[in-house]
Amino acid sequence: MQTPTSADIRTAIQVLKRFGEHINHNTANVIIDLPETRLGDHVAARAKVVSIEQVTRIQTVAAQLEKWRDDLLQQRRQCVSHHV
Repeated sequence: MQTPTSADIRTAIQVLKRFGEHINHNTANVIIDLPETRLGDHVAARAKVVSIEQVTRIQTVAAQLEKWRDDLLQQRRQCVSHHV
């Protein structure tokens, strides 16, 4: 398996960020559709918590990918400077 390019990693980061936005959008729509009852409030609160947990995990992975991409770019710069 070959190492992904920085463009590959950038694409993965963009996909993850859009997925996080999708989760937030869907959660907002679910909450809007819930009835204003004690059960509806409970479900809305739980949906918010789950959404926050999922988006936080996505952001963590995206940050790790950004660091990996930066490390790869730095290694490539060093490799090029050693060859010149």
